[in-house]
Amino acid sequence: MRALRTLNLIQSTGALPMFTRIREDIRSIFERDPAARSYLEVLLCYPGLYAVWTHRITHWLWRHHLYLVARILSQVARFYTGADIHPGATLGRRLFIDHASGVVIGETAIVGDDVTLYQGVTLGGTGKQKGKRHPTLCDGVFVGNNSNILGDITIGENSRVGAGSVVLIDVPPNSTVVGVPAHVVYREGQRVLITDPREIKDPLSDALIALAARVDKLEGVTPIHEQKPFAHEEVERADYRRELEKLKNYVSMGEGI
Repeated sequence: MRALRTLNLIQSTGALPMFTRIREDIRSIFERDPAARSYLEVLLCYPGLYAVWTHRITHWLWRHHLYLVARILSQVARFYTGADIHPGATLGRRLFIDHASGVVIGETAIVGDDVTLYQGVTLGGTGKQKGKRHPTLCDGVFVGNNSNILGDITIGENSRVGAGSVVLIDVPPNSTVVGVPAHVVYREGQRVLITDPREIKDPLSDALIALAARVDKLEGVTPIHEQKPFAHEEVERADYRRELEKLKNYVSMGEGI
C-alpha cells in the first residue's frame, strides 16, 4: 500500500505544459499566503517560488544523468533562495515554500501535491544507508517552521506538523502532530487524549512512569487519609473538648469576692 502511494506521487509529477505549471504555482501562493498582493510582487519577491522552478530544471538534469551540472545549479539556487533542494528529490504540483530560508529537502524525499513548507523545515535522513532514506509527504501536508521530518517515513494526506516538531515515525492521514519527538494530538478532527506516557515516546517518559508508580504506591499505603481526611486532627479536637468539660466543675468564677 505504501509503495503504491509512493508510485502515485511520482506519477502525479509527470510532465505538464510549462506555463500551466507556472500559473498553478502562482495561484497556489495567492490561495495560501494573505501577504501576496500582486502577480508582480509574487514574481519578484518569493524565493520559494524560484527554488521550486530551479529544482524542476535540476531534477530534469539529474534524471538525464547530468549529476554534476544538476548539483552545481542547485547550489547556485541555494545561494540565492536559501533553500537547499537536492536535484534527486521528487516534488509535486503547487508546492509552496514560504520564506524558503533554511529549507532542506534530501535526495530521496518525495513531496506530493498542494504541500506547504515553512522556513527551516528539514526533510532529512537518519543514517548512511543507501536507497530510500528520506520522508514521503502525501498530498495536502502542512509543515510548520523549523520542523524536522527524518528518515524513510510517510506523512499521510492532509496532515499537519506543528512548528518545531521532530517527526520520526509515520503519521496517519488527517492528523496533527506536535512535540519532540512528535506525537498525534488530533486525528480526523477529534482530540487525541494520551493516558499512557509510553505513547509520547519522550525521553522523560520513563521518569513520568516511575513517578506515577510511586504515587500509586503511596496512595495504597495510606488509604485512611483518602477516606477520612484530617481524621487525626478531629481526634485531638475531641480530646481537647473533653478536658474543657472536666475543668468546668473546678473553675471559680469569682464568687464571694
